[in-house]
Amino acid sequence: MLIKGLQKTTLIDYPGKIACTLFLFGCNFRCDFCHNPELVVSDGGEIYREEEVLEFLENRRKYLDGACITGGEPLGWLDLDFVRKIKDMGYKIKIDTNGSFPEKLKLLIDEGLIDYVAMDIKAGRDKYELVVNSKVDLDKIEESIRIISGFENHEFRTTILPRFHDENEIRRMMEWVKDLAGEKMGKYYLQGFKNQGKFVGKGFEMEGDVGEDYLDRLKAVAEEHFNDVVVRV
Repeated sequence: MLIKGLQKTTLIDYPGKIACTLFLFGCNFRCDFCHNPELVVSDGGEIYREEEVLEFLENRRKYLDGACITGGEPLGWLDLDFVRKIKDMGYKIKIDTNGSFPEKLKLLIDEGLIDYVAMDIKAGRDKYELVVNSKVDLDKIEESIRIISGFENHEFRTTILPRFHDENEIRRMMEWVKDLAGEKMGKYYLQGFKNQGKFVGKGFEMEGDVGEDYLDRLKAVAEEHFNDVVVRV
């Protein structure tokens, strides 16, 4: 497990909590449009020692409610003993995942080690490998959707790019997810792509930011299947 980043305070990553965010290196997907290449492809940058992070968390117990663990894809490399140490300090823990590791996700939930889960759903079944630029075991993605939808505090989200996501694609996605999650669905966030000038792959350098108008069009389609759809610009 390599910790490549520590955001000491965030008011937006963990809904309703003052938290910090830990960024773990490594991802089994290669989404070209990902704006965190330093978490996917080694850049030789700084690595935080686990002891250093735990000491920071111990000293911030009076000021922080939670810790967000993200990536990359944290569940591929996350050390459960490290999570237990954070939990033992009294922190609420949020995990971001792409859904590739349902067994580890279930273990974390069964042991009571996490309090909130956010899963990125990249596209509908037919486009998944195109969007993530990798081979995907869709059975594992589906199992994670089932697990998360049965967990009280969760959200699903999709980063929207017009070249991948139009009204028809959103309709296919929502039908797929609804079939797996049933009525236990929490919030579904449609978040617009932002061009931050750095990417894992090529071909997105001239891609424009996705605005609220486009997201609202897709939101109207998503709401045919789910009540709690939220736009993030």
